[in-house]
Amino acid sequence: MSEPRHRRVAILVVLALAALVMAAPVAAAPGRGLTVTELEPNYMCTVCHEPLNASQSPEAAQERAVIGSLIAQGDTAAQIETAMVAQYGPAVLAVPSASGFNAVLYILPPVVLLAALGSLAVLLPRWRRRGRAAEALAVPGASALDSADAERLEEELARYDG
Repeated sequence: MSEPRHRRVAILVVLALAALVMAAPVAAAPGRGLTVTELEPNYMCTVCHEPLNASQSPEAAQERAVIGSLIAQGDTAAQIETAMVAQYGPAVLAVPSASGFNAVLYILPPVVLLAALGSLAVLLPRWRRRGRAAEALAVPGASALDSADAERLEEELARYDG
């Protein structure tokens, strides 16, 4: 009785290994596991200029169908992007490519931020020194008002205090 049981276990192990070997190429195939829902935020409806996942236009439905067929063919996300740009033009991309003039969109904000930080690093110490110098030049107790204005100020303050 022990021998048939070992035989059954051996057959089950061999079948499990065979199933793993057959499933491995499917799992490793490029583009598998992608869904239209995953890729929708990467694309825009070319008619209403809304993100594909928010648009309800017939054009958006057609673009979703194209994405779905490309996924079914086993295309990767990069291949789908290339196909979508070829079919609909660069306006279909939700995020512009970082090449050509579009590179300015990616380069300019950090450059402006660095320039602003550099300017502050240079100007802040100057402003602080200027403020300290102005304080040092001020004579304590000296009034910047002439005597008539100082007298009028004292009278006005006395009215409010009293």
